[in-house]
Amino acid sequence: MSEPMTNELGWMLDDVLKVPEARNAILLSADGMLRAHSAGIDRDDAERLAAGLSGLQSISRSTAEFCGPSTSPWRQTLIEFGHGYVFLVAAGEGAYLAVSTGVEVDMEAVTYRMHKLVDRLGKELSTPARPATGSRT
Repeated sequence: MSEPMTNELGWMLDDVLKVPEARNAILLSADGMLRAHSAGIDRDDAERLAAGLSGLQSISRSTAEFCGPSTSPWRQTLIEFGHGYVFLVAAGEGAYLAVSTGVEVDMEAVTYRMHKLVDRLGKELSTPARPATGSRT
């Protein structure tokens, strides 16, 4: 049985949502596991979307040769709907950041904040967990 997610990084995701029309943010792993979510989306929805977004990233990555060498790294996917956008970017080794927005969003502002957040998250995601300590006296 897996441990319940604590959403310790969720507060960091809320920063990208300061752009007008930005709605929700999800941090996910390459295998579709939810790592964190913004305050505006509940855990069940975030987990379901994380699984779908992982598949979307995988499909996007498999089309690299369409625009150049197939070894070129995937960096970002943008999906447009009639009511908004989904931005999906690489957020470190095996992690992705997704943000949903409305139609009138400033796309440049969202991607800028996402990449700034990825820089901050990179430090958090790359910090190894501390080993359990206990007194041996």
